[in-house]
Amino acid sequence: MNNIDEPLFEDDLRQQEPGALHNADLADQIRKLVANEMYCILGTQGDNQPYGSLIAYAHTGDLKHFFFKTQMTTRKYKLLIDCPQVALVIDSRCRHQEDMTKVEAVTITGKATQLKAGPDHQLGIKLLRNRHAYLANFLDSESTALFRIDVLRYFHVIRFQEVSQWIP
Repeated sequence: MNNIDEPLFEDDLRQQEPGALHNADLADQIRKLVANEMYCILGTQGDNQPYGSLIAYAHTGDLKHFFFKTQMTTRKYKLLIDCPQVALVIDSRCRHQEDMTKVEAVTITGKATQLKAGPDHQLGIKLLRNRHAYLANFLDSESTALFRIDVLRYFHVIRFQEVSQWIP
């Protein structure tokens, strides 16, 4: 498996190149969606099978990194260790139940890395504590592992079919 994450239908995407002027609006839309939602679906893979898991996440202000914790005795943990290529799916469907055409979603692709003690670990825990204070016991548990996702790209979807790509 290669580590390059390329869109399947490149010609169908409105390409957003890093540093382009029109990136600001798309980045702002993505930033608002990510900030307004507290949970997402983590997509992993293993044994020729995809898996989806609900996680609580935190992110850096530049949207280049996401953090979450998981129990080390789970399938999710094993899959992350065996195959670090992941996707996160964040959407606004709960806020627009009356009109699904207002729902927006973003799929974030990247690579997950388990973090040990150090500055990145401290940052991840701090961001998670600030965003999910009610998870203090879980965040402090020695039976959990902290992961950082290094973002490769975002696929932002509005009105079910308008897809834009952003690379932070």
